[in-house]
Amino acid sequence: MTKILILGVNGFIGHHLSKRILETTDWEVYGMDMSTDRIGDLLGHPRMNFFEGDITVNKEWVEYHVKKCDVVLPLVAIATPSTYVQQPLKVFELDFEANLPIVRSAAKYKKHLVFPSTSEVYGMCHDDEFDPENSELVYGPINKPRWIYACSKQLMDRVIWGYGMEGLNFTLFRPFNWVGAGLDSIHTPKEGSSRVLTQFFGHIVRGETIKLVDGGMQKRAFTYIDDGINALMKIIENKGGKASGQIYNIGNPANNYSIRELAHMMLELATEYPEYGTGAAKVEIVETTSGAYYGAGYQDVQNRVPKIENTKQDLDWAPTTSMPDALRHIFDAYRGQVASARALME
Repeated sequence: MTKILILGVNGFIGHHLSKRILETTDWEVYGMDMSTDRIGDLLGHPRMNFFEGDITVNKEWVEYHVKKCDVVLPLVAIATPSTYVQQPLKVFELDFEANLPIVRSAAKYKKHLVFPSTSEVYGMCHDDEFDPENSELVYGPINKPRWIYACSKQLMDRVIWGYGMEGLNFTLFRPFNWVGAGLDSIHTPKEGSSRVLTQFFGHIVRGETIKLVDGGMQKRAFTYIDDGINALMKIIENKGGKASGQIYNIGNPANNYSIRELAHMMLELATEYPEYGTGAAKVEIVETTSGAYYGAGYQDVQNRVPKIENTKQDLDWAPTTSMPDALRHIFDAYRGQVASARALME
């Protein structure tokens, strides 16, 4: 029986992946996280082995389970832009320093390391499509700490590649704006505390103003979580060793929309739901600057479209969920939480 170690098992990707593994395979999951709010319904499963802990503290547990398991997914990371700007050292310490011993353990015990890189590593790349093998990685100046996340992840990618040259079995995957239920909490009203789709959703629920940073003209290629997990499952299975030593963009080029378009799509959809219609009617869309919203150290990417040819070919995979369908799935999933999210502001 394949044993999968998921560090950050209660996170967005971690809990969706665990659920899929337990529902569709005979694999065993060993998971660590500091909380269980997303995985509560999985804890009683006979193949779910959960340990409440912190990768920066429980290092012996982590190393023992890297040695014990077949596939290692270190999913613990800070991935919110406001934190990049306000607490860059915290981002580096967790995303790079705390994950480095896990990478080294995977190399030591000869495990398949499936590591979450990020679409952010491409930075302000000028290519129409970001190519994992050929695109240049372009970042802003040092006084823009927004780039510390991308820089930390890029350095980890290079370290893992270096270990690969010495025999490490690895696969790097780069999620392009994965969205779905459980991405962030809609109960967090503070600006910049969650990623854009959840932020907008919370504003709609509570009838608050939606602020478009720098006019909201920047585009993102959004990917529904189920499509992302489909690809991740194939990487873990690694049929014929095809995914070993590869870097895969996992995204949906067809869902490339501006942040402004996203806001209007969400508002329009909200009017179709009685739970959301009241709040949506109160929402105003205004423009703000990135400096006012995130802080002086922010810089943005105008376009972020993944080239996914090698992902499709190697994994026999393709994204299938359109943006309207993805949004509808998310709106459906949160219907039961509207009252409690709205109460925060009453």
